[in-house]
Parts: sequence; C-alpha cells; structure tokens
Amino acid sequence: MTKWFAVASLMLAACSGGASDEAATPAPVALVTIAAAQQGALTDRVTLYGVAEAGAGGKVALTAPTEAIVVRIVTPVGTRVTAGQVVAQLGAAPNTRLDIVKASTDARAADAAYARAQRLRKDGLVGNAEVETARAAAQSADATRASLAGRAGALTLRARTAGFVESVAVSDGDLIQPGATVATIARNGDLRAHFGVDPSVARALHPGAPIRIEASTGRAAFAVPIASVSPIIDPTTRQAAVFATLPAAAGLGVGEVLTGTVAVGASGGGIAVTIPYAALLDDGGQPYVYVVTSGVAHRHNVSPGATEGDRVAITQGVKPGDHVVVEGGTAVDDGMKVRTK
Repeated sequence: MTKWFAVASLMLAACSGGASDEAATPAPVALVTIAAAQQGALTDRVTLYGVAEAGAGGKVALTAPTEAIVVRIVTPVGTRVTAGQVVAQLGAAPNTRLDIVKASTDARAADAAYARAQRLRKDGLVGNAEVETARAAAQSADATRASLAGRAGALTLRARTAGFVESVAVSDGDLIQPGATVATIARNGDLRAHFGVDPSVARALHPGAPIRIEASTGRAAFAVPIASVSPIIDPTTRQAAVFATLPAAAGLGVGEVLTGTVAVGASGGGIAVTIPYAALLDDGGQPYVYVVTSGVAHRHNVSPGATEGDRVAITQGVKPGDHVVVEGGTAVDDGMKVRTK
C-alpha cells in the first residue's frame, strides 16, 4: 500500500511539474519597426500617354495649284526633306490643258482686237472709249493666260521648309482638284506633345502646370509647362487632350511615343492621413495594417487612396498619430505583443 502511494505521488509531481513549465513559457513577441501616421497634403499623380506631333505652326501643306494628275510621290511619309526638295510631281489634267489652250487663244484674240482699236483710233474711226474697252479686255485675257500658265508650271511641288514628310494624302494617278492637299511637311524643331486624358482629370489641369515627359526611346526625362487643355472629347478614345510644347533640345521626332506625369491636386480636398506604403498588407484583397498600442499589435482594415513617393493616403481605418508596423508585419498576428527595433 505504501509502495503504490509513493508511485502515485511521484506521478502527480511529474504532471504538476509539466504544467508549471508550460505556464512559465513566455508569449511570443515580434520584433518590428513602426512609423506614425501623419496628416497633410498628398498630391495625386496621374500618368498620361501620348505622342509627339507637329506644333500649331509646324505644319506646311503642299497643295495642287490647279486641277492635276499625280504623276509621282517622290518622298513618302517619314522622309527627311530640305527646303526646296521635290516632294511630288503633278501633271496637268485634260481640263487644265484645255483651259490653257482656250486662255491662250482668247488672249491672242484680245491682243489683236486692242491693236486694231488703236489703229482705228488713229484714223478717227473709233473713240477713246472703244480703245479703253479693248485694252481692258486684252489685259484681262493676258492675266488669265499668265495665271493658268503659272499654275501649270508649278506642278512640281517642293518642300518650303526643312523637316519631315508627315502625311501624303494622294496616290500616283489620282485626279485632284485645285487646292487639294497633296502632302504635309512637319517643320524641324516645332513639335508638341499630345496626351489623351480622362475628362475628369482634364478638369483638374490648367495651362502652366508642370508635366514631366519621358520618351519611349530612353532619352532623359524633362519637365515643361502644359500649353493647353482641350475639354473636347474624342469620339473614338472618349478622352480629352493635353498639349505641351517640346523643346528642340529634347531631340524628339514626330510620332515618338511619350509618357507624361502630372499632379492633379491633393487627396481628400487637400488633407489626408498618410502612412508609409510598406505598412500595407493584404488578406485576400482586403488591405490592412497593424496599429501598435501599448506594445500590442492590432489589425485594422483600411481603405488606401492616392500614393505619392513612398507614402499612401488612408481614407479609413487609421487616424493621425497611430503607430503602424512598417517592417516585420508578416510575422505579426492580431493581438500579438511587439517590440521595436
């Protein structure tokens, strides 16, 4: 009996010792870095996409001086041209040739009539009025002939400025009317950036505001003021437009793809609660942070807003002065004790 009582006492002591050891095990403590939530202005930055195009005064249109047939396009789209270089060769249309023949015949007849009137005036057979009428008719006919001949002689279209052929509106063999555009030349160094922008963003932009532009070719980024903002919606893209003058020193060409970055005002009407972006964690699409109070981390679901640099605006879930975990958060559980590095 005594022996069994001793064994039972030993077993009870062993069990009591295990419970004491378990109770003595300290709760885990996570080592973290914290930062304070701050209240202040946070500017939204929007990325725009666009292209370089000829400026308002940077396009020169080459037009047909008279009805003509396109004989040959000498410089296709994208060709670099110098002032005076041939861009297109036109030929007189059949109607134009008939007009020139008729104008020449009419001019010869009018000149002969004027000469006859002068002779008759010397003989006293007609008065000054008849001579003046013949003279006016001859001058008009001569002017018509000279005009048609001049236009027919200008059927070789040359670039009036150095630049690039931006567009060609016709093809070889086309019959074109007087004044029809044959090609457009974009002047060197007179370029602007054209960006598409959401209409709601466009309403927040204004001329003179800075826009940071970067070319897809890897050239150095640069900042220029916005030249104009067009609220007119493109029916195809459903976007408004932002324009900025490109400096010649940027070395850009027509058609180069550009990326622009603009500030469109502060979040929340100018004031926002911001935290380091590194504090944000995600649980199945739900953003959250750990807020440390009295050495204990508590999970707060949050609604993030705009970002600027390494900070993000929080519209719900954090208040100014809260200390959030920015490093070590992945090792923290809700309610866990923490200590700072």
